[in-house]
Amino acid sequence: QVHVVESGGGLVQPGGSLRLSCAASGSIFRAYVMGWYRQAPGKQRELVAFITSGGVANYVDSVKGRFTISRDNIQNTMLLQMNSLKVEDTAVYYCNTAPARADIWGQGTQVTVSS
Repeated sequence: QVHVVESGGGLVQPGGSLRLSCAASGSIFRAYVMGWYRQAPGKQRELVAFITSGGVANYVDSVKGRFTISRDNIQNTMLLQMNSLKVEDTAVYYCNTAPARADIWGQGTQVTVSS
């Protein structure tokens, strides 16, 4: 079983940066492919980046070159560095395994990009 807590969201102007953190409990964290998801108002939740247990990262086209996902399998944490933020990045961001497990969703962290 893996439980997650997301943090680091906030209000930022277009072009700004934020770093999201995911703290995961459970000794089996290191065995999972982990991902960052987001859900904007009125839209379905989408996977924006995921990282294998060995550190290989993949991104959806809309965030490539702007977001960087990383993980620490000792500390059981995962980060999402978000640069050059756009208004369309506004969403609640969640971490979960990839594919997602229904029993792991946390509260998420709100990211608002606005001038």
